[in-house]
Amino acid sequence: MTEPLIELRSIGKRFAGVRALEGVSLAIMPGEIHCLAGENGSGKSTIIKIMSGVYKPDEGEIRIDGKTVPGLTTRESIRHGVQVIYQDFSLFGNLTVAENLALNTALRERRKFVNWRGVRALARRALERLDVDLDLDAEVGSLPTAGKQIVAIARALMSDARLLIMDEPTTALTRHEVDALFRIVHDIQRQGIAVLFVSHKMREMLEISERLTVIRNGRKVVEGPTGDFDEASITRAMTGQDIRDEHYVWIPPAGAAPAPRLEMRGLTLPGAFEDLTLTLRPGEIVGLSGLLGSGRTDMALALFGLETGWTGELRIDGEPLRLRSVQEAIRHGVAYVPEDRLTEGLFLNQSINRNMLASSYEEHARLSVIDRPVVNDLAQRMIAAMHIATPTGEKPVGQLSGGNQQRVVIARWLLTDARVLILNGPTVGVDVGSKAEIHRIIRGLARDKGLSVLMISDDVPELVQNCNRIVLMHRGRFVQELDAATTTEEQVGDLLKGLR
Repeated sequence: MTEPLIELRSIGKRFAGVRALEGVSLAIMPGEIHCLAGENGSGKSTIIKIMSGVYKPDEGEIRIDGKTVPGLTTRESIRHGVQVIYQDFSLFGNLTVAENLALNTALRERRKFVNWRGVRALARRALERLDVDLDLDAEVGSLPTAGKQIVAIARALMSDARLLIMDEPTTALTRHEVDALFRIVHDIQRQGIAVLFVSHKMREMLEISERLTVIRNGRKVVEGPTGDFDEASITRAMTGQDIRDEHYVWIPPAGAAPAPRLEMRGLTLPGAFEDLTLTLRPGEIVGLSGLLGSGRTDMALALFGLETGWTGELRIDGEPLRLRSVQEAIRHGVAYVPEDRLTEGLFLNQSINRNMLASSYEEHARLSVIDRPVVNDLAQRMIAAMHIATPTGEKPVGQLSGGNQQRVVIARWLLTDARVLILNGPTVGVDVGSKAEIHRIIRGLARDKGLSVLMISDDVPELVQNCNRIVLMHRGRFVQELDAATTTEEQVGDLLKGLR
């Protein structure tokens, strides 16, 4: 019988008295694709770091190739062929693709001089192993997320990897890029390399893996062949509850539909988008999707005053606007939740309260002096209303889970006089439980408060379940509008594939 490549037996781990893992056992066989699933904070990252030698377990045993490895270190883990690709990829953005790929080899061989021809040849062979083509002279920092991921995978395989651990590898990828990544993963498997795919995206788990392990609150809940699971059973294992699919139905007031909240007519920004016409009414949630480079983010930035120089007509509640700055957009009730909350949406070292109030302090100041009791009470009530899991609003927002961070960003705009809420990737990097809660919050804001929502997303189920209309964008133009109530996820997916 084949021994597991790596095996954890009854692993326990504590941090400052808090139990992160308890009695976790996990075995990965040579050449298998194994998925480790769980919500944010379930213990997935701790397991990764124990396998890679970053953390030492307080209890239990680690076995590699059937032999116990006491006191596993990062160097020993790498020597045994364990390579981890973290979410940030750990690449040098100011170096070229070739330099990133050759650097570890040059350091390992302690070379004093650089053979640039050799560097390019080494990098080319690494990319050929994945059957991909990248510009070797491109700076890694200029590459899209999918390109950076390819460089990280190629670099890991150069170190004689036997197990490739991929931590949330599809978080910022479009469906087209996910398909390309899965092709690479299967190619890696054919080379006899095992892959541990760490994720909380259920459809992708079912699509890519052969075996599946789910952990919750630091304990293994269930494990087995992927064919024994479906989305509902994975959700139940991850969250401990059943989460129903809900669809948003926009019901205009009796009689005529309300006057438009947002109107775009012929909106054009050369090189970004052209002749965009769309009407958004109070209480509507309109979805927007398209391939990478379709112009959808440029359009969102124009509506939020970050892209200027556009032509055409823009009205909010009938008032014509130019929106030449973010401040002007906010003043007219436009709010924008960016796709990358960590770099664009939050002040990570600042408190939850300060992040929430960042866009509305002026409304709560007298003679430029902030009324602290008033704003703190306001923030506390918003924490309760948004179900943000925290003992205090003074906690740094960077210490929250992804789902709670996203709720903080949304809450910030609810404390302003927002009338139009633009959500760019509203649940990117958010686990299934928080995702469902965020969706409920968004639907409630539209239905109960009449907020107009523009939801930009690559997540087709998210659009179908939460929007009353879905608009597809391609090469800077709106190309199709769909009624979400009569459109299936498969139909939207096929239409998006047809835009390539």
